[in-house]
Amino acid sequence: MTESGSAQKETPINQIDEHEARWFAVYTGFRKEKRVRDLLQKKGISCFLPLQHHTRIYTRKVKKVSIPLISCYVFVHITKREYVPVLQTEYVLQFVRFKKDLLAIPSAEIDILKRVVGELEVEIEPASLKRGDKVEIIGGQLTGLKGTLESIKGKQKLLIALETLGM
Repeated sequence: MTESGSAQKETPINQIDEHEARWFAVYTGFRKEKRVRDLLQKKGISCFLPLQHHTRIYTRKVKKVSIPLISCYVFVHITKREYVPVLQTEYVLQFVRFKKDLLAIPSAEIDILKRVVGELEVEIEPASLKRGDKVEIIGGQLTGLKGTLESIKGKQKLLIALETLGM
């Protein structure tokens, strides 16, 4: 009971709270992720778009490009008050849901995505590793994360299924 005598209801984890901001994913139009991010930022809405940075080599020039890590999705950190303005944003199609419920994303998962896109290149010794090995990252921005080795591609690339993300 609160001082006014009414019982205060606790908001379920997947619902939007009036006071506490939570992370949600919104589905965007095809190749409109950066535009949606910019429009949300202009509205003062906290959002995150994980980008991969690539160098593209064309016939006459070399160009650096940023490509969304997850196509057609932007993550928003909102309270109930910001729900409708997000939906009214051009190119935002809908919130990601499970059945009829909004699907909140734990802050720890967003933090992992932030670390992934800022990842540094490291050299690995593939001779001692094989597919299916349980591994732990011991250096760089993903230090401490555990997973299963899926594949090795050269001396600087490997694919690890991280236990935390379930990917």
